[in-house]
Amino acid sequence: MSRLVMKFGGTSVATIERIKNVARHVQREVAAGHHVAVVVSAMSGKTNELVGWCKEGAALYDPREYDAVVASGEQVTSGLLAIVLQDMGIPARSWQGWQIPIKTSDAHGSARIEDIDPKGLEEGFARGEVAVIAGFQGIHIPTGRLTTLGRGGSDTSAVAIAAALKADRCDIYTDVDGVYTTDPRIVPKAKRLDRVVFEEMLEMASLGSKVLQVRSVEVAMVHKVKTFVRSSFDDPADPKPGTLICDEEDIVEQQVVSGIAYSKDEAQITLRDVADKPGIAAAIFVPLADANINVDMIIQVVSDDAKTTDLTFTVPTADYERARKILEDHKAEVGYKELAGATDVVKVSAIGIGMRSHAGVAARAFKALSDKGINIRAITTSEIKFSVLIDAEYTELAVRTLHTLYGLDKA
Repeated sequence: MSRLVMKFGGTSVATIERIKNVARHVQREVAAGHHVAVVVSAMSGKTNELVGWCKEGAALYDPREYDAVVASGEQVTSGLLAIVLQDMGIPARSWQGWQIPIKTSDAHGSARIEDIDPKGLEEGFARGEVAVIAGFQGIHIPTGRLTTLGRGGSDTSAVAIAAALKADRCDIYTDVDGVYTTDPRIVPKAKRLDRVVFEEMLEMASLGSKVLQVRSVEVAMVHKVKTFVRSSFDDPADPKPGTLICDEEDIVEQQVVSGIAYSKDEAQITLRDVADKPGIAAAIFVPLADANINVDMIIQVVSDDAKTTDLTFTVPTADYERARKILEDHKAEVGYKELAGATDVVKVSAIGIGMRSHAGVAARAFKALSDKGINIRAITTSEIKFSVLIDAEYTELAVRTLHTLYGLDKA
């Protein structure tokens, strides 16, 4: 029998009625003859509530205990879905990450999956059981402590389990029916894409698209897991196909730009009058890396006398204050004169593997944004994308402008 992994996000399991709807999706796949593993998130809003309780408990909480608290949301959902499936006459049992086990690193709050032993799940399949797995969590074997994979980590759980089981496909169910050219709430003409290349989806996820977690796409790409993004709110008896995330060779014709993404989760930090000499960049970025703070856009401007430089970079908004404190603690070592920052910024990006074979794609965007009076604070580019950092108040105008510029309104 073929194997299928289904993942359902928080909005899909927000209430008992929605959990029953999820069960009907599972029932359809069981009836089709699949061995099914279901990965679930916490009920919508529950993780935020649990995080809030941790912050109320202590400003500087123990990350190991934080994981113990926030992982409980998925435990509840997995048990509830198993109960509903059993009531429908479908054999099912819930699994926590440590029971499988899903082995991870010890980076509490953002652990990485190191190994999954699928033997227990396969034995359950042999008994005719549906495995209902609590996503977002695993275990660090040397310490025996429960770990979590970061926000959106259930996506990564699902794809990694699909890889371990050598599943025929992994269906990620969410509150949208696929991957769109941009946010339909901003651009009503945004279109659902039938297929998206792994590399494009990786960029979209890292640049602000909330459809899939970045690491889940990385895992899917490395292990070539056939992954669909689908809507849990479709009729379980007649679901839409969604969007397939696949290899480049699986797409016959590719547009120059496939999508426009934006991220409001950006904060800008500028260090002024930093000594322009070897070792300074390391003195700035190594402490941030040691604190698990991801740095994205980096812009360096050297002074006329080539003795000092201004260094601008972005970090996630949630890490802004922590990053500032780290840099202030290392001021003597770095030797900057002034630290400035801003949180009222947004990153807007255009993504498409078609950029590899077309020149002037970014230049057209810079002119179009300039014509709309939008000032660009910073720019980064890669082979298949470019990003601009702009004032947050121009987010919607910038997204609409680029979506129209690259013909995505007509896609």
